[in-house]
Amino acid sequence: MNLTKISHPAAWSGKDLFESSMWQTHLADENFDWSRVSDNTELFSRIQQELEDGSGVVLLKGAGLPDAKESDPKNVFHDFCSQIGTPISQSAAGEKVFSVRNEGYANDDPRARGPNTKKKLSFHTDRCDVIAFLCLQQAKSGGENQVVSSMTLYNEMLQRRPDLLEVLCQPFYYQRHNVDLANEKPFTQQPIFSIYKGHFASNFLRVLINRAYESGEVPAMTVLQREALDYLEDLAAEENLHVTFRQEEGDILLLNNWVTYHRRTEFEDYTEMERRRHLLRVWLSMPNSRPLAPLFAGNYGATEAGAIRGGMRASS
Repeated sequence: MNLTKISHPAAWSGKDLFESSMWQTHLADENFDWSRVSDNTELFSRIQQELEDGSGVVLLKGAGLPDAKESDPKNVFHDFCSQIGTPISQSAAGEKVFSVRNEGYANDDPRARGPNTKKKLSFHTDRCDVIAFLCLQQAKSGGENQVVSSMTLYNEMLQRRPDLLEVLCQPFYYQRHNVDLANEKPFTQQPIFSIYKGHFASNFLRVLINRAYESGEVPAMTVLQREALDYLEDLAAEENLHVTFRQEEGDILLLNNWVTYHRRTEFEDYTEMERRRHLLRVWLSMPNSRPLAPLFAGNYGATEAGAIRGGMRASS
């Protein structure tokens, strides 16, 4: 396999991200108004370009919060995100806006997902082109965001362990998500790293990979596959490669899932539900998205550039 180093604005290392063009864009300078989001067409165009052709990360500061007395913040954030891409379903229930909040579910509760706990999450991607978060309120302490460039991880592995990089360019089994109830396929296969028609794409959710190989219903994971996954996670955790920051109240964070991984640190929350850390999350299919290798069709449906894809099918 002929693997070569990638040169691209999304191949940043650690704090280099802070030099990107839309890092901490202050919306006060953009005449931003929640009640007139459609007026900001030039801003949304720049966001789309930065996510696909730039660093893959946009942090918007100073948006404030929608007035809950006048309208539901979920609806307002949905409308905002709709100016950037197409919101897609995040569950069999057809949720377009998901509340990322510690719901206190037991570990064996089928409703439990990483986002609705307070535990530390591992580096991963979500099933969409772009993920968007609006912070409504932060935790008592902790809950920092961490983001790493998957392009940089690819380049680092090419330099340090090209043998393991080749393994990650081959298909891995994924088990169906426990909330993906309308999906008839119990498993799918896709690579961690892919370059298709000259376009890089990385997708990684180890919890579903582990569930697949632990099920006993697919061929056993090889020693080399496990080593490659472990090495990738260790690499992403290196402090000089990822960035850590805290999304504050009113901040909007957007990430291109094909060129970044993200995770959240554990946090201490308030006892009262109304005071707990609360973010709104939207999954977006982007009009200027890259083409994907055919193997991604199992999780994403369409793979053509600009196609509506990703998410979870809603139950009929």
